Amino acid sequence: MQKFLVNTSGFSKPTATMIMTIALIVFMLIQPWWGMAADRWGRKPMLYIFGFGGTLVSVPIYSAISGATEPMTALALVLVPLVLLGAYTSISGLIKAELFPAHIRTLGVALPYAVGNTLFGGTAEYVALWFKQAGVESGFYWYLSAVIGMAAIGFVMLPETKTNSQILEE
Repeated sequence: MQKFLVNTSGFSKPTATMIMTIALIVFMLIQPWWGMAADRWGRKPMLYIFGFGGTLVSVPIYSAISGATEPMTALALVLVPLVLLGAYTSISGLIKAELFPAHIRTLGVALPYAVGNTLFGGTAEYVALWFKQAGVESGFYWYLSAVIGMAAIGFVMLPETKTNSQILEE
C-alpha cells in the first residue's frame, strides 16, 4: 500500500510512510477487538466480514485511494480494508489450530499457508505492476476482489471452530 500511495496516488515517500505507520498502529490496536467479537459471535462471522466485505470494497476503495490527494483522506480509505482484514488476521492462527488435530497441525497449517502466500501474497506486487504497465491498473483491484472472493467461498465451507474445535478434542 505504501508503494501504491507513492506510485498511484502521488504522495511523497515520507507522507506515504506516515499514512501507513498510523494505519498499521490502528490495525494493530483493533486486533483484540476482533478477537473478542469472534469469541462472542463465532469465527465464521468474522471470516465472512473479511471475505465478503473485502470482496465488495476492494474495487471502490482502491479506486478512491488512487485519486486521494489529502493524507487524512488516504488514511481513512486505507483503514477500511485494514479494519476488514483485522477480522481475519486476529483469529487466523486460532482457526487454523482449531481445524487440525495435534498430530498433523503443523503440516495442516504450514503447507496451505506457504502455498497461499507464495501464489497470491508473493506475487501481488508483480501482478499489480503488470496491470499498471498494461495501462489497466484497475484490473488489479478486480484481481484482488476475486482472490478475496475465492477465500470467502472457502470460508463458507469451513466448520465453525468456536464450537467444533480439534483443540478441545485433545
